[in-house]
Amino acid sequence: MILKTAEIIFEDKWILVVDKPSGLVVNRSETNKDGTLQDELSGYFGLRSDDLGIGDRAGIVHRLDRETSGLIVVAKTKGAFENLQAQFKERQVTKEYRALVHGYLKESGSVETKIARIGKFGKFGVVDRRSIGREARTDYKVEVGYEMHEDVLIKRIQELGFSLSKARIKYLKNHARDYSLLSVFPKTGRTHQIRVHLKHIGHPVVSDLIYTPAKLIKFDLLWCPRLFLHAKSLEISHPKTKKRLKFESDLPKDLKSAILNLQLVTDSE
Repeated sequence: MILKTAEIIFEDKWILVVDKPSGLVVNRSETNKDGTLQDELSGYFGLRSDDLGIGDRAGIVHRLDRETSGLIVVAKTKGAFENLQAQFKERQVTKEYRALVHGYLKESGSVETKIARIGKFGKFGVVDRRSIGREARTDYKVEVGYEMHEDVLIKRIQELGFSLSKARIKYLKNHARDYSLLSVFPKTGRTHQIRVHLKHIGHPVVSDLIYTPAKLIKFDLLWCPRLFLHAKSLEISHPKTKKRLKFESDLPKDLKSAILNLQLVTDSE
């Protein structure tokens, strides 16, 4: 038996590692009662409708946002679940993401702030150190710089149906031309952490429906149909053997296709 949409990367008696596609919600909730990864795993494990499984979520140890693709580890025994939970809590799990962001980032760095829910609709943001919030740290490494050729940029603007005012063209030339591909290493696991931190330093993730500025999001979606954020690798200690294991997931086809709209900047150093 296979999962309906997620792909199984690894499985033994204790754990299951899956590659989640973008658009798939991880856990059931009041607003998502079916069609989730939890539902797929419940079917895979043969759970009854009244059995929520290990941890009351079919063994799922951590989560990814609906729009984010990539690796998730699932426990198949209670002992494995408790062991993996402890590894995440004690920051013994190494996670690496790929993110395409607006603008050039010439140097690698780190963002360390407090994050809390702000406003409505599940939006989070950086808050003052004195405010109620949770400490969060994200490290990032600049891989390459990209740019959208001006001819392609103008063509995309025309596709939006905007009148080509000087102000509109100037804004998009300043904010929709330059990009950076990052390797991102979250050291904590707060909701929307990577997306919030990259916006905080002025480099929002491409096609982020929540955190990309409204003037940019429609433009982004013309050439990148979903959030450009992928959980590329996951390294854990096996809960039974204690052996260190690293799992990898290639960049999905839709994100590879999006990059083809850009050209490499060879002098970005």
